Amino acid sequence: MSSPAARLQQLFEGHRLTPTQRRIAHSMVRRAADVPFLSSVELAELAGVSQPSVTRFAVALGFDGYPALRKHLREVAPGSGEAAGAVGDPYNEYQQAVHAEIENLQHLAELLADPTPVERAGRLLAASRPLPVLGLRAASSQARGFGYFAAKVHPDVRVLDEGGSMLRDRIDAARRAGASALVCFALPRHPKEVVDALAYAQEQGLTVVSVADSAFAPVAKHSDLLIPAAVGTGLAFDTACAPMLLGRVLLEAMCDDLPDAQARLEEFDARAAARGLFAE
Repeated sequence: MSSPAARLQQLFEGHRLTPTQRRIAHSMVRRAADVPFLSSVELAELAGVSQPSVTRFAVALGFDGYPALRKHLREVAPGSGEAAGAVGDPYNEYQQAVHAEIENLQHLAELLADPTPVERAGRLLAASRPLPVLGLRAASSQARGFGYFAAKVHPDVRVLDEGGSMLRDRIDAARRAGASALVCFALPRHPKEVVDALAYAQEQGLTVVSVADSAFAPVAKHSDLLIPAAVGTGLAFDTACAPMLLGRVLLEAMCDDLPDAQARLEEFDARAAARGLFAE
């Protein structure tokens, strides 16, 4: 059975949504279990939009209005929201956060049932020499982690994890050196600087592959290929298990398109052993 977030994503697919409507959709995905029981006013407050915007959003999805959309969501998501809450949640807030991440991983597993987007991303990243990896603020650790492992199999990886006036210079340098693609990790809250950097990268002819928390994230409009992986929102700071795992999946797909990946890994292991690099 698909998760509430997955069912919402399917509902939005194929619709051309305005930026405001994408914001509403993003908010709904982040609170997928609660949405069937929210009023239009509550959803508007959650998304930071007006109540009429929520009504127009429902109509854009093909419903007569928001009540019809909410009725549909309740029918396809029995046992969630208020119905489940009536029984009482046996888990404390820390356990709930873990279970929410498990649901995010299950959603990611469902998404990967079609490996085509990941395989395409792997080919694009393997072919780019050098390969710039962008991630700022909350996503900087995702970019660094990806870059650390990618450098073991890819001949030229350049991690862009600091913003400022030098960011465009580093994109220019990668493009002049022969880069054909850029991979971006984008997590909430989304820095405007990342959106601007992706727009600039596309202007310079780079193909942008993004890992983001939602298909409706702000980076979507400047991504040639976006693969979503939800973040957990139950704690004071978002948790990003699914985006991290998706990054490893992209590494695997990239390795599949690098014929000398295994040889490079074996060479690294031999050098590491000779240097006594790791404690056994």
